[in-house]
Amino acid sequence: MWTRQHKQRNIGRLIVPTLCAAVLAYFGFHAYHGEFGIYSRYRMQAQVADLQAQVAAIKGQRIELERRVQLLHDGSLEKDMLDEQARRALNVSHPDEVTVMLPGSGN
Repeated sequence: MWTRQHKQRNIGRLIVPTLCAAVLAYFGFHAYHGEFGIYSRYRMQAQVADLQAQVAAIKGQRIELERRVQLLHDGSLEKDMLDEQARRALNVSHPDEVTVMLPGSGN
């Protein structure tokens, strides 16, 4: 009687560990670079810091504008503020005044 004996191949032993390593590499890559991964978290934190700085700057501008508007209210009308706004709106000055033109935001 003839019997065939098969020699154990090492390739068969490597299939399962190779597939496991590939799956772990795939999920590991996406855990770091994915939409909700570690790297995205750092980018979002940097973006939050930038947006908070913008909010602080805008709040400062708003407070300044509210202060200037408060000076123009009817009960506490400040004549210098009213005079400044009128001259700026009408683009006029007295003949004895010196006008200094500054580059600015145009307010």
